[in-house]
Amino acid sequence: MDTDGFDAAMKKQREQAKKAWAGSGDAATEALWFELRERLGATEFLGYETEQAEGQIRAILKDGKEVDEAGPGEAVQIVLNQTPFYGESGGQIGDTGLLVGAGGAEARIDDTQKKLGDLHVHIGEVTEGKLAVGEAVELRVDAERRAGLRVHHSATHLLHEALRRRLGDHVTQKGSLVAPDRLRFDISHPKALTAEDILAVEEMVNARIRENAPTETHLMTPDEAVEAGALALFGEKYGEEVRVVAMGGEDPAKGDHKAYSTELCGGTHVRRSGDIGFLKILGEGALAAGVRRIEAVAGAAALAHVAWHEALLSEAAAALKTAPAELPARLGGLLEERKKLQRELEDLRRRLATGDGGAAKAPEARDVAGVPFAARLLEGVPPRDLKPMADELKTRIGSGVVALVAVNDGKASLVVGVTDDLTAQLSAVDLVRAGSQALGGKGGGGRPDMAQAGGPDGVQAQAALTAIEGALEAAG
Repeated sequence: MDTDGFDAAMKKQREQAKKAWAGSGDAATEALWFELRERLGATEFLGYETEQAEGQIRAILKDGKEVDEAGPGEAVQIVLNQTPFYGESGGQIGDTGLLVGAGGAEARIDDTQKKLGDLHVHIGEVTEGKLAVGEAVELRVDAERRAGLRVHHSATHLLHEALRRRLGDHVTQKGSLVAPDRLRFDISHPKALTAEDILAVEEMVNARIRENAPTETHLMTPDEAVEAGALALFGEKYGEEVRVVAMGGEDPAKGDHKAYSTELCGGTHVRRSGDIGFLKILGEGALAAGVRRIEAVAGAAALAHVAWHEALLSEAAAALKTAPAELPARLGGLLEERKKLQRELEDLRRRLATGDGGAAKAPEARDVAGVPFAARLLEGVPPRDLKPMADELKTRIGSGVVALVAVNDGKASLVVGVTDDLTAQLSAVDLVRAGSQALGGKGGGGRPDMAQAGGPDGVQAQAALTAIEGALEAAG
């Protein structure tokens, strides 16, 4: 064996690895992680079987540097020989909890990250006493939060398989987030899921949950995992030995392939599918070309979501003085009634604006430079109603110019109309721009027979009509 050649190649590989990690972030910090991994080795993960364990502090980092100890109020990053805390990977976020030392020393762990694949880094703050390198400590994962993570990670596996069976084998995972209170799952799929697709996928997943089948996990070689029908998940790194998680059916290690979902995964999972409770898809949408994002909740989070929706439904029904079951019909009737009232209101506004009867009958058009000019100042009329009103007023005067200004919430909308017989000598665009300037606007646009504009200064509405009159007089 060429031991000298091996040692030289190993040295070169270490130097290249250090450079690669240094290029991925702060050079000094990344180099330190590499040195720690090389000196201390991997962190043994105990979290599949327990959420409490003992460990020994191997390194404490503060402000990017190794220290021998840390006291109250100091932000730290702690590396131990073993831990039940899951380091963020494969979409599952890191664990939180407590680290308790001798003599009442304590650190709050706010996050757990993985460096170089298998070095677990506990990120948090010392809250009591002092923690020192070499000290034995007790590690306590936030059990309730971990339970939510297990539920949503297992639900993600069942969701993945249900999507493949409903939409096709082209569906592959493009990204995921597993949090204590929700999950997010990105898949390759060229179009939006229909309401029928979503309902079908939900039912497929919940049927597997109701079976309450045990979750089976096995360590295999990658080739054995493939033979067992396991799917590789996005973002996972696989070595000579992989962890296979089978859910919703038989055990793939025994040679049968009846498990509903079989995937390579290093995350934490429920012991039985029934522990998930049920899954509720909140929605789906486009993330990128050919990629859809699905958001869902499971377990206690799904129950909370349903309870929230029921409360909203009851509140809406009470406001409309009807039963929740009658709410759709009641809303349909109210919308029809609203449309009818809207039509009546629009007709009333048109009558008031054009002087079509009533006590609010408008004065006749007056002569400006030999051209009949009808101007109206309106309060509370929506901008969209101005053009139809202007068309009707043009018809009523027969020949001339119409100018309407509506004020809403301090802003003004302006429409000018010119009858067809006068467009050769007058342009509605020129006239509306004169009015827009008075309103603090930036002009306007349209056609010679009809143009519109607006402005932020509704107080100057009457000034805008005066400006249009002046422009008309100048043109004549």
